[in-house]
Amino acid sequence: MTGDAGRVARLMWIHFEPVHAVTYFHPRARAAYEAAGLRGYWRGYFAGRSAPLGAITAAPVAAAFYHFAPHMVQRALPAVWKLASPEEALRARLTGAVQALAELTYELPESHLTETADLLETAAVEVEGAGRVLGAANAALPRGEYPLARLWQAATVLREHRGDGHVAALVAADLDPVETLAWRVAVGMRAANLLGRGWTEEEWAAARGRLHDRGWLTTDGAPTERGRAGFGAVEDATDAAATRPWQALGPERTARVRELLEPMVRTGHTIIPPDNPIGLPPLG
Repeated sequence: MTGDAGRVARLMWIHFEPVHAVTYFHPRARAAYEAAGLRGYWRGYFAGRSAPLGAITAAPVAAAFYHFAPHMVQRALPAVWKLASPEEALRARLTGAVQALAELTYELPESHLTETADLLETAAVEVEGAGRVLGAANAALPRGEYPLARLWQAATVLREHRGDGHVAALVAADLDPVETLAWRVAVGMRAANLLGRGWTEEEWAAARGRLHDRGWLTTDGAPTERGRAGFGAVEDATDAAATRPWQALGPERTARVRELLEPMVRTGHTIIPPDNPIGLPPLG
C-alpha cells in the first residue's frame, strides 16, 4: 500500500491533470492545432505532445508515449514537421490550452489564477528530470507570460514527470504497452477508448493471453486478485516517484493549491468524458 506521501501525490494528480487535459478534449485546443495546419486529432496530439523534444522521429516518441503501436506513431512522425515546425506546434498547443482554460475559468478572479500558477510553478521547479524525458523537456520550455499560460505549463510539467515515472514502473513490472491497455480494459475501462492506439486484434488477444499466463486474468478475462495486487504495486510505485514536488511544497501550500484547483477541476470535468482514456476519476 502506498504511504501518505504517495496518497498526496495521487490526490494532486487528480487535481492538476484536468488542467493539462484540456489540450486533448476542448474544441478550442483542437481548433488551435488545425489553425497551425495540423488537421486531424492525432496530428495535433503527436505534434503538440512531442514538440518539446524538437523535430523528433517516431521511434523515441513511441518509446516515451509507451501505449501506442509504433506504426501509428510512424504515420504522424516525422511527417507532421512538414506541416508545422515544433515551435509552431508549441505555440498552437499553448494557445489552445489558454483559450480553453479562459473559457473554463472566466468566473475566477485573476488573483486566484495567479496564486494557483505561483504555487504550481513552485512545485514544478522541484521535478527531477533525470530519466524523465517528457517531464524534463517540458520543464525546459520558457515560462509563460500570463497566469493561465503559467498554470497550464506547470501542470503539464508535473503531468509528464508523473507519466515518465509511470512508464518506468510499467517497465519494471515487465508490462508491455498492449498488456497494460488490456489490463485496463479488464478492470473496467471502455475498450473503445483504447482501440485507437493502433494495436491489432491479434496483438490484443496475445496480450490477454500473456496476462492469463502470469495469473493476472482468469480464463474468462476477469482480473484476479494477483493481478490487482500486481498492478496496484505499479500504481504505488508511480505515486511514490511523484512525491518530490509536493514534499518540497509542504503540506500547507499543497493543501492551498489543491483548494485553488478545485473549481478548475469541476469545470474541467464538464469537457473531459467520464470514461476518458486517461483513467482520470471525477473529483470526489
